[in-house]
Amino acid sequence: MSVVIAQETPLQDDVRQMVAELNAYMMPLTPREFQFQLTVEQMATPGVSVFVARDEAGRAVGMASLKAHDASLGEVKRMYTLPAVRGQRVGSRLLARVEDEARALGLARLVLETGEAPGFEEAWRVYERGGYTVCGAVLDYPDSGFSRFYEKKLTP
Repeated sequence: MSVVIAQETPLQDDVRQMVAELNAYMMPLTPREFQFQLTVEQMATPGVSVFVARDEAGRAVGMASLKAHDASLGEVKRMYTLPAVRGQRVGSRLLARVEDEARALGLARLVLETGEAPGFEEAWRVYERGGYTVCGAVLDYPDSGFSRFYEKKLTP
């Protein structure tokens, strides 16, 4: 599948729809108090970069965000691809684009939090294929048993 990935505002109807689909998917998998999603409005704040993958027709088929926490640490947030394009490496390409932006910002390490339950296996595969390794709790996330944490050290 041919996609174009660009940094875009999340304040668009098609991005809002993907966020809603991602939330609807995740809500039944993890207790609400252990879900740490950014809203579209939070995704539009300074320090957060949003990348949207679009197909040949310009339809949004995936998204990923990078949240810079300080001069050396970034966090991968709101990764999602439409079910119709899964298995076509769109998620991997989005993750690579996040990493490129992190390197451009001079970040040395990326971390992320995802679910630790059946239903998150596809996400784990994308991260692990991308060179991320499981680590202990990161940032201010609780080590609740409902989250799996990953990290990746970036090279220039």
